[in-house]
Amino acid sequence: MRLLVIEDEAKLSSALAESLRAEGYEVDTTRIGEEGFYLLHRQRFNLVILDLMLPKRGGLEILRGIRREGHRVPVLILTSRDLVADRVAGLDAGADDYMVKPFAMPELSARVRALLRRQQDHTPPATLRLMDLELDGTSRIVTRAGRRLDLTPREFSLLEYLLINTGRVVSREMLAKDVWKETARHTPIDNVIDVQIARLRKKIDDPFVVKLLQTVRGVGFVLRVETP
Repeated sequence: MRLLVIEDEAKLSSALAESLRAEGYEVDTTRIGEEGFYLLHRQRFNLVILDLMLPKRGGLEILRGIRREGHRVPVLILTSRDLVADRVAGLDAGADDYMVKPFAMPELSARVRALLRRQQDHTPPATLRLMDLELDGTSRIVTRAGRRLDLTPREFSLLEYLLINTGRVVSREMLAKDVWKETARHTPIDNVIDVQIARLRKKIDDPFVVKLLQTVRGVGFVLRVETP
C-alpha cells in the first residue's frame, strides 16, 4: 500500500511518515500543494492524507481538482480547521474522512486502515477487458489490439467506468455522479460529458473495424460489441 502525505508542517509530516512506514506502508511526502497535485497525476496511491493550509495550492483546491478529473483515491483531510462549516466543505469537496489537529496517531492509523478496507471492498478488478480492448488499473495502461492508447486521466476514468458496466447503458446522470463526482448538478455538464465521450470514442474506436462505444439515443452510452 502506497500513501501520499501532503502536509506543510515539517515535523508533523516526518512523524506521520515514520509512523506509517513502521506499519508497513510505503509513504511519499510533500510540503507543497502544487507538488502534491503533480504527484497524484504521475503515480498511483492507495490513500492520501491532505492538509488544507498549503503553499502554492490549497488542500480543497487539490481535492476538487482530482475529483473533477475522476480520481477516486481515498482522501483523509488532516487540518486545524474544526468548524462544522469547514468539515462540510471538506466532505462536499470529495474527502472520505476528516480529522482535526491535534490528533492521536493510533486513531489516525485506525482511520487509514478503515479507508483502505473500504477501498478494497469497492475496487474493480485490476484488469478490465472487452474483446481486444484492455485496461490495466494498476499501471493505468490501456491497449486495443495490442496497440497502446494515450488517454487523459478523465478519459481513463470514463473508460474504466464504462468497462465496469459493460453491456449496461449508463446515463449522463450516472456519469456526472460517479465519474465527475457532481452530487448536486446546479449546472448541467451534459455537453462536457458528450465532448469527453466523443474524444474517447475517437481513440478506442475510430482506428478499428469493430466499434465498442455506442450511444443509446435519449438514454446514455454503453460499451459492447456492436452487432449488425
